[in-house]
Amino acid sequence: MMFRILVAVALLFALAMSQLGSADDWANWRGPEYNAVASEPSGWNNRQWPGALLWNAMTGAGGSSPIVANGRMYTLGWSAKPLPQDTLVCHDAKTGKLLWTRSYNCPEYGRKSDGDKGLYSGPSATPTLDFETGLLFTLSTDGDLNCWDTNRNGEHVWGINFYEAYDVKQRPLVGTRRLRDYGYTAAPMIYGPWLISEVGDDEGNLFAFDKRTGKRAWTSACKDPAGHTGGLVPITVDGIPCVVVLTIHQLLVARLDNGHEGQTLATIPWETDFANSIATPAVQGQSIIITSEYNRYSICRVDVSRDGAREKWKQPFASGVCSPVIHNGYIYWCWRGLHCLDFETGKPLWRGGRFGDTASVLATKDDRVIVWADRGELVLTESAMRSPKKYTELTRQSGLFESDVWPHIVLSGGRLYCKDRAGNVKCFDVSGRESKP
Repeated sequence: MMFRILVAVALLFALAMSQLGSADDWANWRGPEYNAVASEPSGWNNRQWPGALLWNAMTGAGGSSPIVANGRMYTLGWSAKPLPQDTLVCHDAKTGKLLWTRSYNCPEYGRKSDGDKGLYSGPSATPTLDFETGLLFTLSTDGDLNCWDTNRNGEHVWGINFYEAYDVKQRPLVGTRRLRDYGYTAAPMIYGPWLISEVGDDEGNLFAFDKRTGKRAWTSACKDPAGHTGGLVPITVDGIPCVVVLTIHQLLVARLDNGHEGQTLATIPWETDFANSIATPAVQGQSIIITSEYNRYSICRVDVSRDGAREKWKQPFASGVCSPVIHNGYIYWCWRGLHCLDFETGKPLWRGGRFGDTASVLATKDDRVIVWADRGELVLTESAMRSPKKYTELTRQSGLFESDVWPHIVLSGGRLYCKDRAGNVKCFDVSGRESKP
């Protein structure tokens, strides 16, 4: 009898772990903790880095980043032929073999978009996978929120278009320069039974949907238009589960606890010319790092409690695109150089490297920083833990692509997944265990 109980407990534990995914999985925007901090090392071994190029793929245009889970890589891309459409692709993460695709009609730009066409195109939001159900969620630039079943080769489960369902208005002009509306950019976030997305309607900035059915569960008290960041970020404030989002007008911390869903816990005003607050807020404990260029040209730390939010420090440095990363007491981002600040005080420690405007960064378990920038500059540097006084570049691979690398870099299972805005993907081995098939 005891043996049967132990077996049953073991099976339940295995099921629970399978629903959570493995430590190497990178199943949503900026990874398992939404912070671009990898649970595995960079693979640097004082020799050639990265290792072997394992495979290439073409997945369609867009800034949507890859995600990797359960041995599969998923990403979303746009193409004009045979019809203008987005395509969700599923590849074997190790070999690059195309396993299945799913497409739907979609314009290259959102129906109410304005400005900078040609600098971007296709979907910007990164897919989100739910381990409990195997459901995968995508959001197009034109507001198509779709649910796909990865256990059934991407079978379509439900979908909704925000413009058609809620008559969402064009973003308003903010600041002193011309209007910008890039369509929908923010990856949705899973919390319990809900899929939470930034809709930016006059019924609420945030909408929560039943992840299995698509039925609307609640909307946020804040009714701001949507911002232009890469995604939502979870935070716990004095024991209260919340979600962080940078709307077009402010930093919003909204509650997720039972009976208070969508209520505003804290806000900080934050508007940027062009509505160009692109960098996703970074969360550490009950602190949030936000940064924008243009009229803001600053980075600041905001500390949050159930009584509200207060600015702890602000510095005259900025990121235009790259979302900041907080790791082991330091803040990193790449914007015309890789920057490093002290998290506690905001004091600048160093800046260096040849970089332009386009970049994403991630921190690794062995205290290194990977930079994916410009048109395919793949760079490995020492973190401030290893090099506290100066920027130290270990190695650089240049010119891997010919177009901007808007999609965020991914490190999962000893493999680096690098994508450009044209949809080209390269997968490199950094584990030292694999060779090109």
